[in-house]
Amino acid sequence: MLSLLLTAGQRADCTQFEPVMERIRVPRLGLGRPRSTPDSVRADRAYSNRRTRQYLRRRGIRHVIPEKSDQAMNRVRRGRAGGRPPGSARERYKKRNTVERAINKLKNHRAVSTRYDKRAYVYLGTVTAAATIIWLRT
Repeated sequence: MLSLLLTAGQRADCTQFEPVMERIRVPRLGLGRPRSTPDSVRADRAYSNRRTRQYLRRRGIRHVIPEKSDQAMNRVRRGRAGGRPPGSARERYKKRNTVERAINKLKNHRAVSTRYDKRAYVYLGTVTAAATIIWLRT
């Protein structure tokens, strides 16, 4: 399952979480069309916000997103009104390095890391071709 979404360089990643999730399709083992809801999501601290957690909860998707330190301090400062800390599963989060390694493999392709292409659709094609090459090599 792979979803690529190209945005401006100064755009925050967390604002694009929902559009990326809407584009994901999980293939079924047997017959049938792909599912649009994954079993679980692993993300880094950049995606630790109320909107992302509510979106995942609403769609029934389990998630492992570590809490930012300032959010944790704010929650503790508020006492009982701060609510419970979000669930954390360290063992499941450790498997997130697969995503980081895949991004590093993409960046090993010179055309992807330096972005010679001026047009967004051409660059998206370059990234897609690089991702396909990586997938075929594994």
